[in-house]
Parts: sequence; C-alpha cells; structure tokens
Amino acid sequence: MHSHHSIKRSNAHSVCEMDQLKPSAANSSPLTPLGFLDRAATVYGECTSIVYNEKTYTWSETHRRCLRVASSISSLGIKRGHVVSVVAPNVPAMYELHFAVPMAGAILHTVNTRLDARTVSILLRHSESKLVFVDYLSISLVLEALNIFPPNTRRPTLVLITDDEAPSQITVDFHATYESLVDGGDPEFKWVRPNGEWDPIVLNYTSGTTSSPKGVVHCHRGIFIITVDTLIDWSVPKQAVYLWTLPMFHANGWCFTWGIAAVGGTNICLRKFDAPFIYNSLRRHKVTHMCGAPIVMNMLSNSHDGEPLKNPVHILSAGAPPPAAVLFRTESLGFIVSHGYGLTETAGVVVSCAWKPQWNRLPGTERARLKARQGVRTLGMSELDVIDPESGVSVTRDGSTVGEIVLRGGCIMLGYLKDPEGTSKSMGNNGWFYTGDVGVMHPDGYIEIKDRSKDVIISGGENVSSVEVESVLYTHPAVNEAAVVARPDEFWGETVCAFISLKAETTAAKKPTENEVMEFCRARLPHYMVPKTVVLKEELPKTSTGKIQKFELRQIAKKMGSSRTSRM
Repeated sequence: MHSHHSIKRSNAHSVCEMDQLKPSAANSSPLTPLGFLDRAATVYGECTSIVYNEKTYTWSETHRRCLRVASSISSLGIKRGHVVSVVAPNVPAMYELHFAVPMAGAILHTVNTRLDARTVSILLRHSESKLVFVDYLSISLVLEALNIFPPNTRRPTLVLITDDEAPSQITVDFHATYESLVDGGDPEFKWVRPNGEWDPIVLNYTSGTTSSPKGVVHCHRGIFIITVDTLIDWSVPKQAVYLWTLPMFHANGWCFTWGIAAVGGTNICLRKFDAPFIYNSLRRHKVTHMCGAPIVMNMLSNSHDGEPLKNPVHILSAGAPPPAAVLFRTESLGFIVSHGYGLTETAGVVVSCAWKPQWNRLPGTERARLKARQGVRTLGMSELDVIDPESGVSVTRDGSTVGEIVLRGGCIMLGYLKDPEGTSKSMGNNGWFYTGDVGVMHPDGYIEIKDRSKDVIISGGENVSSVEVESVLYTHPAVNEAAVVARPDEFWGETVCAFISLKAETTAAKKPTENEVMEFCRARLPHYMVPKTVVLKEELPKTSTGKIQKFELRQIAKKMGSSRTSRM
C-alpha cells in the first residue's frame, strides 16, 4: 500500500514539473519554407539549381540572386503584409520570386497567364497588389487589366521580366527590369523572417473567379508542412532533376518551387511546351521527376514521339481523376505514375494513392484501375473522410455510397481573402474543411472521387458519375479527349451528353460515328449511364489551367434542348 501511494505522489510531482517546461525562443522558431534556400546554398552551393535554355545557375547563385531581389523589393517601399503579384510562365525569375517576395516580408500572388484582362484586373484590385512583375509576353494583358481600373484607383508599380528571347526594344515604361533589381540589390540582405508561422506567405486565386474572387491565403507553417509532406510521400530523393511542366502559377507548382530547394534538386525551366519538347527535355537533362494534370499524361501518351523512355521518369498527376486507360498508356511508355488529390485550398497534394507491393502482381488494367483512385491521406494531414453532407455521418465503406470529401490538417488554408462567409461555409462546420468533391470510400480505406457535386448527372433518379463515363470513353482507341455533362430531357430530367475530340492520327475510315461511340459505351456501362448524345468536336474548350471547361459544354448541351429520349 505504501509503495502505491508513493508512486501516486511521485507521478503528481513529475507531472507538475513537466508542466513547467514551456516553449522558448530556442525551440519556437516559426516554421517557414524560406530556410530551405539558405540550406541549399550551404549543402548544394556548387550544384546546378536552375537550367533555362542555355543558361544555368548554381544554388549559391540562386540564393544570392533571391537575396538581392528581396533587398530591391524592400527598397521599393514594399512592407510586411503587402501583396506582390507575378504574371509569368516557368522562367527562372518566376522560380526566384517564390523566395524573394516572402523574404522581403511580402505575400506572393502568382497570376495565371492564361486569364483574360478583365479577370486579371479584378484580381489585382481585390488583392490590393502593390507591385507586379510582368513577363514580356504578358505586357499587353497587364496593361489592359490596369486600364480597366476605376479612375483614381492606385495602380501597382510594374517591373519587367525579360530574357534573351525578348525583343530588344520594349517601348512600355516600366519602373525597372527584373535583372536591374538583381544587380542593384544587396547580397548580404537580412531577409524578413515571419513574426509567427501563421503569417501569410502566399495568395492564390481558385479558377472561376470573375464573379466573386476566391483568394486562398496560406501561411508559412502550412506551406512548410505541405512541402516536406509531398517530398516524403512522393519519395523525392536528394538532387532530383525536376522538369517544370506544371505551371508555377498553379498553386505554386504544388509547392515544388520550395521543395526542389529542400532536396538540392535541379529545376529545368520551360517557357512553353508540347509533347516533342517534353520528350527532348527528358532525354537531354536526364529528368527524374515531373508533375502534370491528366491532360499532360494524355498528351504524352498520344504523342508520335511516344517511344519508351530509356530512363524511367516519375510523374505525379493530380487536378482531375485520371482515366485508367490514360494511366495504363503512360506507364507503358516508361513513366512511373503516382496519383494524388489536392486543391488550391490545401496548397498541394494531400491525398495519394499509396501503392502496395502486392498490387504489382495484378494485370495491367487492374493496376491502372487501382491507381486511378485518389487514395489515403498523406502523413501531414490529420484526417480524411467521406461524409453524408445532410447528416454529417461517415458513408459506408463499400466503394459505391457517395458523400462529400472532407479534410483536416496543418496545410488547409487560413481562409479566403475578404470573404468571411465563404471561409466559414467551407471550414466552419465541426472542424472539417468541406471540399465540394463527391467521392466514395472503398472497404480498404482508399477514397475515390466520383465528381464535383455540380457535375453529377441525375437521370431518372439515378446518379450518374460523369468521371466514370469519361473513363470508359478514354478506353476507345480513337478518343483523344472526353467530357460528359447533363443535357435536359423531358422524361428523365437529365441525360448523359458526351463531347469528344479524336486523336490526330484517326483516319476517315477509322473515325467512329456517334452511334458507334454509344454502342462502345453500352457494352461497358449500365444502361442509364450510356450517353444519349455524342458530339464530336475538333477540340474541347479548356480553362486557363488546362482543365476541360464543363461549364461551357453544359451551356452547349442546354441550347440543344431536350434530348426527348424514348422511355426505354
């Protein structure tokens, strides 16, 4: 009895002592991805950091250039918390600004170069951008956007990004060129560390922003977590050679802008690309890793240059569910495909199809089907679930009961800029972030997206997943791209309408008719999921981030009027 009491007393004593240990300055330095660059300069100083055309930089050069630009940005009057915008493709300046802007204490806002002037104008005003870095090919876009500013609205200062390919004479009056900021900056500049790790570091707008811009704000802590998390989840080794096919303006290139510095890798920068150019870059630079939406994989697997690679290349795909047929074709060329899921609001890929060794023994088509699933939470996320939006209860893990995908973890955004209502709607409910994506949970705990909630087609009371029908269409040998939307119907409410484009090499003799496409689907899908309308198009409309523009296709389908299908 005596010993039992003494244990209780000593436990109470030690707990009390434990409570006295508090965070201190030594163990509470704010997490930030900016420190990756300092370390890269020390560890990988003489290793290649950036390759662009015939130009190469080392990590010590990139480090010094970023400090110089940060110093120049500060001398332009940019203070902590100001927004600095960049309108540029994947050129070295765009990469460097991912470090230089926040090193000046400012918040980085990368603008999609494919947006129209009206949208760019709205975003620059909404973000209250103080300084805009403009690539020479986007000059007219930005000037037009600024001309739409209401009278007496303060305009941001402009800095021109130019390179050897640019015309020698650019007549527009810019405050400075990017290289003049490099030349005039201080390489010993003491960069501005965040006051706290919850300080904002980036502002990214989601697509479809014209009516009410959705400006996603992320903090230093969240970006640090997602960057390290993605490197671990995708097993990116030290000194990887990374090809920039994914735009850096698209959720900061899923945070590989900071991640490649963390591993001392080499960034192969491209101004623009197509399949032959990518294949040439892969061979020339011995590329090991690249990212891209399924549309990039589709382009690579359909290319005439698609002979198998000599060295395997890891490709991470996200942004839309990849059709199993596209996955299968890409892998057969020597790409090692990893598939994940994320949103602008998560700053990168937070769900990945973690691969199990026993799946390698399965037939190729079955492997592709498993790999097309989005998967499980990455290490940095706390929780992932699929819930019934009405009851808030987890759906049955049967791979067929649909619900909304919800997430919880350290790299969820701080919120939407100037939109407390939108912030509270998406993440103010029982501690979850609601994605707006419809999915199922499989018995093994892996999730699979079935659709954006607005893309589900309800035909005769049956829910039709457009993603599922598209997956079947992509297995047709002549189909290049496929998108499925709802078409109004007098009897069924909605029917399935498929828009497809054909591969360039499809001969007139092999060109399928609309009926043949329907027959192809009928042999592979339940009757209610088979398209009742098939429309062949030269090319499908795309959003500025390369996703097929379903909104536009829905409008076309609506204008066709009711499909007036028979009741059978």
